[in-house]
Amino acid sequence: MTWTAPEITRTGGSLVAGEREMLEGYLAWHRSTFLLKCAGLTAEQLALRAAPPSGLSLLGLIRHLAKVERTWFRQRFAGEPVEPLHAERRDADFDDLDPARAAEEYALLVEEMRLADDAAAGASLDDTFTFRDEVYSLRMVYLHMIGEYARHNGHADMVRERVDGVTGA
Repeated sequence: MTWTAPEITRTGGSLVAGEREMLEGYLAWHRSTFLLKCAGLTAEQLALRAAPPSGLSLLGLIRHLAKVERTWFRQRFAGEPVEPLHAERRDADFDDLDPARAAEEYALLVEEMRLADDAAAGASLDDTFTFRDEVYSLRMVYLHMIGEYARHNGHADMVRERVDGVTGA
């Protein structure tokens, strides 16, 4: 039996909330939007590089987003001593695709989302960390991740349409 990405319900959020709730809500909305773009596709479809000459695939984006969730929230912000994902070489997250591992990669992304939320829970948006001699706040991490998902949701739109004709979502 072939694994298929599960159906999901897109997360909503308040349009009048305070800053923290708004940032968390927008990130949750973008995360669920990405998962919605993967829903119903088989592992083989997720691995399909459907927009030549680009090598982008939904599975590559799944792997990449798991990596950036871990990097920005857990490694950089929280300072957790966890191994980097797909760090063997540049673009390994996009290049080393194995449809047989799609379910595991998808589950890892969902888990990294949860662990990222845990890493930020209880912290102030003004809490900072230093990376490459620059000081960053948790607020900046949220803004960066919202931008990261927004960019890749646009990529996912194009790839999904080429895979099976589904648009929007």
